[in-house]
Amino acid sequence: MIIANPIYDTVFKRLMENQRAARFFIGTLLNKEITSVKMLPQEFTRYNEADKLTVFRLDFMATVCTDSGEQQKILIEVQKAKEETDLMRFRGYLGEQYKKEDEVDGVKMALPITTIYILGFKLPEIPTACMKVGREYKDLVNNVPIDARSPFVEKLTHDSYIVQAGRITGRYQTRLDKLLSVFEQADFPYATDAVKQYRHDPDDADVRAITELLHHVGTDPAERKELDDEIEYRRTINEWFGKHFATIAQKDKALSDKDKTISEQSKTISEKDKALSEQAARIAELERLLKDSGKM
Repeated sequence: MIIANPIYDTVFKRLMENQRAARFFIGTLLNKEITSVKMLPQEFTRYNEADKLTVFRLDFMATVCTDSGEQQKILIEVQKAKEETDLMRFRGYLGEQYKKEDEVDGVKMALPITTIYILGFKLPEIPTACMKVGREYKDLVNNVPIDARSPFVEKLTHDSYIVQAGRITGRYQTRLDKLLSVFEQADFPYATDAVKQYRHDPDDADVRAITELLHHVGTDPAERKELDDEIEYRRTINEWFGKHFATIAQKDKALSDKDKTISEQSKTISEKDKALSEQAARIAELERLLKDSGKM
């Protein structure tokens, strides 16, 4: 079956607009039963008059309710390629969400936050396709875990889930495997990675619903045009600014190497100064001993 690649913003947006797909995606990653999802794509558009370029991004935010009645805010970032500015943008967006007051059933409150990052590139230090960066409560006085949870603490700290699409393999066993299989970056039948061949026979109703939706997005002419427009936008950005970003990266590396050299030179000078100081102290002590013995 041909399906659209959900690593693209426009495709992922279509997934998250579908209640069933959104509940399955978030619930499977968090390993919780999600009863409702209110998805709020955060569209950002800026037009640069000088360059005649429109910069467009989608960030995704949802408020969810679990079967236990717990409510929380989910922030989802989809990042196809690694750019130097991404980290600060992620941090800035997270900081803005911490400052915002949420509203649930007409009541304003601060909800706990969970972040999900779907990366189209690999983190070299982390070999797994999906991981959770979690928290634990620990009594440091008695060195034992704390089982209780405090709403105050929950709203000041957060768990994070990271999916590395490039590390997803052909595993198809657990519910998580089946979700990740949709994001696997393999089996592209054409020159572009806009669509891929989904090689599994979905035996899970939720996965079947998602793949059918993605099949429609990947084959319907109107849906494909929106995806093709995003691909063309990415190509244009890379063409216009790719060399510029590469030059900046090279200069950053050169500065980093220079700072490292200066640091090593400073360390060498400091060690020499220390050695000279110790030598001067030994000479002074020797002179004192000679003077005391009457030989000076």
